[in-house]
Amino acid sequence: MSTPFLTTVVGSLPKPPWLLEQLHMNAAGGKQVHGRGADWMLEGNALKQAQDDAVRLAVRDQERSGIDIVSDGEQRRKSWLTYVTMQLGGFDYDNLVEKVTRAGRRTADVGQCVGPVECIRPILIDDLEFVQSETNLPAKITLPGPLSVIDSTYDAYYGDERTCGLAVAAALNGVAKHLDTLNPAVIQFDEPAFSRYPEKVKEWGIEAIERCIDGLTSKTAVHICYSYPMPGVPRPIVDSYPVILKELEGSSVDQLALEFELSGLDPELLKLCPSKTVMFGCISNGSDDVEDPAQIAKKLITAARYMPADQIMAAPDCGLVPVSQKASRAKLRAMVEGAEIARHKIGT
Repeated sequence: MSTPFLTTVVGSLPKPPWLLEQLHMNAAGGKQVHGRGADWMLEGNALKQAQDDAVRLAVRDQERSGIDIVSDGEQRRKSWLTYVTMQLGGFDYDNLVEKVTRAGRRTADVGQCVGPVECIRPILIDDLEFVQSETNLPAKITLPGPLSVIDSTYDAYYGDERTCGLAVAAALNGVAKHLDTLNPAVIQFDEPAFSRYPEKVKEWGIEAIERCIDGLTSKTAVHICYSYPMPGVPRPIVDSYPVILKELEGSSVDQLALEFELSGLDPELLKLCPSKTVMFGCISNGSDDVEDPAQIAKKLITAARYMPADQIMAAPDCGLVPVSQKASRAKLRAMVEGAEIARHKIGT
């Protein structure tokens, strides 16, 4: 990077009501999150065409907002995680199992690992090619990270968490290597579970991420947040970032996507990862309230006290799928405006 405060998204954007059933993430006690998910409003070829149009809309929204590095908004995914894991060998989503996830934060119906986890065919290739064909802007692609996959599934095969996690990582590396041939701007691994299990990050989480990114030529990223906010579900902000960032600083990952807005974490934490580019979370997915661009600029400038501004990107805390389309558009515009103000104030 050479431009301070470039703007990007974490991955997901809200889906139109004509595309996907509009369910709260904690509908039926939160059990739809890691299981089958909400239902599509269409089927067959009509669904494919609708998904194509939803991606086009998500890309145009980002372009109009002024986002520098875009995604497809994950418009083809019922779930950020199961969309990928259901296409890997070794997982059974026909027979779900109840499991406590995210260190006790919620109970979910999850798929089972019932055999060797494998990348049995290229996946997400069509998704990435489509978004690249729809924009001249750099496009990123997201994958779930191994620790979050392990926390969001039930192991009925390996009998050892680390062994299962490293098998998942090897399979994700296979997926990523296929995507790498298309030269995406970033291949990002989403690891909300990192924030809940800092000791597991030290024990095998970083090892698994290294296996995920082995041999990739594209820029790589890890996204760490405290999971989607859900009405009625506690979302404790535990003091895990200091441990996580120290571990990630020693890794080969290029970029970190970190939550600072809704969590209220201190930007001084950036001192713990001086070699990384950071997607600095400065807009929240916790409500439809739109942030003030001047305040966004102030937060970015504060962050630049602890890390060079050209290593800082403006980004949402997490995916914006929990908010409305109207709010998502307004939040992205506010973020871009805030980044422009910050850039001007530091004289670049």
